[in-house]
Amino acid sequence: MTARDAMLASVTRTIATAYDAISVLAAGLATQAELSDRFVDAVDLLSSRAGRVVVAGVGKSGHIGRKIAATLASTGTSSYFVHPTEASHGDLGMITAQDLVVLLSWSGETVELGNILTYSQRFNVPVISITSNADSTIARNSTIALVLPKVREACPHGLAPTTSAILQLAVGDALAIALLGRRGFSPEDFKTFHPGGKLGSQLLLAQELAHCGDAVPLLPIGTLMGEAIIQMSSKGFGVVGIVDADGMLAGIITDGDLRRHMAKELLGLTVDLVMSHRPRVIQGNLLASAAMELMQSQKITVVFLTNDQGQPTGILHVHDLLRAGVA
Repeated sequence: MTARDAMLASVTRTIATAYDAISVLAAGLATQAELSDRFVDAVDLLSSRAGRVVVAGVGKSGHIGRKIAATLASTGTSSYFVHPTEASHGDLGMITAQDLVVLLSWSGETVELGNILTYSQRFNVPVISITSNADSTIARNSTIALVLPKVREACPHGLAPTTSAILQLAVGDALAIALLGRRGFSPEDFKTFHPGGKLGSQLLLAQELAHCGDAVPLLPIGTLMGEAIIQMSSKGFGVVGIVDADGMLAGIITDGDLRRHMAKELLGLTVDLVMSHRPRVIQGNLLASAAMELMQSQKITVVFLTNDQGQPTGILHVHDLLRAGVA
């Protein structure tokens, strides 16, 4: 076996081990009533607390705990990570009677978590533990102990926390997403917590990127095509929307419509003889990412925004989406 083959075999083995561990946990949730009931009870308890979720762990469990706290906070459950050592030197005061504590310890015997556990019991703060040892000190003294299957680590010596860390992370994500559903956390809520970066741009609403007011190229039915062509050129979108007597968007004229009706008498025609009927439209509260998907699937570069009555309120060009980082 070459060095490359050996390396690839090691990578494959680690990923397969992690996959097997997740499969064992998923199977347990499907077949073991006690385990599934505990997960449901944990979500119920988490959603019932008026305070915040305080996550703690040491070593690799601590790193996973930070990620779990961050995921909870970003999906609508107020949460933060507290380091056990710092907690023992004053940060226990950050935990209130309205909070809930989540302790991560694969062995269930992590000494550094002892003070947090004692403090929580003293002040009646519920504790959810994520561990693999049901008979451990932490599990026995938890309000709810989520006991995970004792799977082997990917480390050939069985020492480095690898598979165990992945299981803890999976459980944290599962709890966060279950709480997201329980709270009815919407894409608009995501936008509140994720205003920056790629995700923030995808969570923008179409109306936030659209051109409105006088920038929208609109003409009434009956207008001559000569004026329509001027409107298409001057507004810079290459299209013009046609509205009826009630202000509803009755049609749209594009470059394609001009080519289809190209003749000497074109400028003397009225717009309603040239326009395409029933154009694609969106409402302003549509996510920008959904608007991009629609425009790509329909192979269009411009779309009008309308209100509930069908009146045009704005216009959106694919370049507006691209400039905002939506793709």
